[in-house]
Parts: sequence; C-alpha cells; structure tokens
Amino acid sequence: MADRLFIGILGHRSSGKSYTWNALFGKTVRTRRSPRMLELRPGECVEVFLISGSNEERKQYAGDVLDDQSARIVLCSMQYVESVSSTIGYVLKEDFWTYVQWLNPGYSDTDEYPDYLGIGNRLIFSGATVAIRSGKDGAQSRIKELREYIYGWSSFRRLVVGG
Repeated sequence: MADRLFIGILGHRSSGKSYTWNALFGKTVRTRRSPRMLELRPGECVEVFLISGSNEERKQYAGDVLDDQSARIVLCSMQYVESVSSTIGYVLKEDFWTYVQWLNPGYSDTDEYPDYLGIGNRLIFSGATVAIRSGKDGAQSRIKELREYIYGWSSFRRLVVGG
C-alpha cells in the first residue's frame, strides 16, 4: 500500500464539500498548485494538497492533477455523479489509504438518497473507510473527525511538525 492518505468529501452539488474545507482551514480555501500546511492542533501542522472544487465539476482526471504532487496527504472534493468513478479509480489504483466522508443528505438535498452508483460498496470493498454524515448539520463534529483521523495517520508517520 502506498504511504499516502486520501481524504475525500463526497456529495451532490451544494452539499457542503467546500464549506467543509473552509471550516477545516478556518478560512476560505481554493485549489492551488502547491501543498499548504493544515493546523491539526494548536502549533501542530501537516502538509496537505487540497482539491477544493471537484474533478467532476472541472471535467478533469484526478491523475492529471495529482501525478506531480508530492504531498503525502490529499484532501479532495468529489461530486456524487457517475464520473466520480474516475477519481475513485485513480485513488484505488494508486493504493492510497482512503477515508471518505459522504455528505448524505447534503446541505441542499431534501432528504437522504440511496447509493444508486454503488460508490459506498466499491470504496468499502477496496478497504476504504466511509463515514456517512449529514451536510445539514453543523460542520464542527465532521471537522473534529477529519482532524483526528489526519492527526492519527500523520503522527504515526512522523509527518506532524511543531508542537
């Protein structure tokens, strides 16, 4: 298994994916070409690469964005549409450790929806951790969960700086 971590936020359009990243960083963040530091605990940070707008919305292949990235931790928005299978396929092919928060229902969804694309089963069968969370609820518990997961994975590998 590659020693890289993929953290995905999955959901429909306007489900709260970008809101989740903004809350995690404590400010508005967008995709850029280089990694950035994410504070996990006061004074303790880890390097991450963020794809804030989903590859599916941008009509781009995840491999084209990630192949040249050296950051060990990738944070990525994923839109719940058929073409997300391309992003998931790349992540599984590259053998990332994978954790996905699926916002179901998303902020703008009227209700929960079934996994009509089979994404949850595909991820779980491939060894990913999948957590279904409501995008309608406040983001604080989701953010805490993300921080703790990233902190545990990265501290075990001595990637956390500061502290």
